[in-house]
Amino acid sequence: MSSNSLGVAVIGGGMAGRAHAAGYRTASTLFGTDRPDVRLVAIADANPAIADDNAKRYGYERAEYDWQSIAAADDIDVVSVVVANHLHREMVEGLLAAGKHVLCEKPLAGSLSDAEAMLSAARDASTQAAVGYTYRRAPAVEQIRRELAAGTVGDLVHFNGHYWCDYALDPTSPITWRYQGEPGTGALADVGSHLIDLGEFICGPIVSISGARFHTVITERPVPIGTTYGHTKGAVSDEMEPVGNEDIATFTATFACGAIGTFSASRVAHSLPDGLGFELFGTGGSASWELARIAEFHLAADDVRADLNGPRRITIGPDHPYIRGGLPMDAGGVGHGKAELFAYQARAFLDQVAGIDVLGPLPDFETGLHSMRVVASIAESAANAGATVDVKPLENA
Repeated sequence: MSSNSLGVAVIGGGMAGRAHAAGYRTASTLFGTDRPDVRLVAIADANPAIADDNAKRYGYERAEYDWQSIAAADDIDVVSVVVANHLHREMVEGLLAAGKHVLCEKPLAGSLSDAEAMLSAARDASTQAAVGYTYRRAPAVEQIRRELAAGTVGDLVHFNGHYWCDYALDPTSPITWRYQGEPGTGALADVGSHLIDLGEFICGPIVSISGARFHTVITERPVPIGTTYGHTKGAVSDEMEPVGNEDIATFTATFACGAIGTFSASRVAHSLPDGLGFELFGTGGSASWELARIAEFHLAADDVRADLNGPRRITIGPDHPYIRGGLPMDAGGVGHGKAELFAYQARAFLDQVAGIDVLGPLPDFETGLHSMRVVASIAESAANAGATVDVKPLENA
């Protein structure tokens, strides 16, 4: 790694891969020029047309067609791995062994055994390894976390969260890896893992699960003709394959602090393409946030006159550390969107690699494994009629 620059690459050219690619492109414009330069080196994808298009679209120097080329490249220091979950382990282990810093998209792996092996590899590596739970970088979410920690809403009593999407509601959408895993790898792992991480980021670790229920609405899907990416609907054949995992997941959790969490995840929620949100309630106030209105949140507290009390809408302002210097126009009332979260995430990881501690580190592989153990506990609860299941703690954490 040059002390003056960091070469970056993205493996995976789908929807999330493009978001990572764009995030690195924007990262060099954020929070001053006192950081190493960012060199946009390569985009890799097994589909040459996708790799070529993304490299040109986002201004990367070249396209590659396998991950091994990224691992072997001397001009690449930092790599985002943004491919199907079950492919993470081989790539991440190979990249870490090659001395790359790795940002792996969530969930960490396709199985607990793979995640455990990846954590072991990260602990043995001399480079940085992190998991891409992007919504941690939402300024409003960070502010709610700070308000809870400062006691603004009192002691936490209840967190209620949902992530409702509609991408799987069309029964003619093709079968892909997202639908072929075992129970717990569907809506729960795909969108529910983001929700679980938000809950733990704000409220602390989950220690037990109860009352879990899974439901599959569309039980079979047509086989695609050709390659599919993300949630894009493509040409399909007459052949059908069974769906192996859940469309809907609900469960209750207990946090280490004693508070209760209620969670709901769906990929068949009509007319909600990206419906993430939560409410939290404390002994002296409450707060809420919705992705659809990403730059604001609601807050209520006991320090307001009783005749005026109630949720107040707060727009994130220029004094927030993610906004000042983190937007081209970092002034009050200037909004931001989901794309900025990927840019903040990329900037934070690049800073972490460079040893600059301003934005705070990204969640590590220990966090990624813990999140997968929470998901496994939810699946175990669902398989046992909602029985209470303790989340296995990490060893040597």
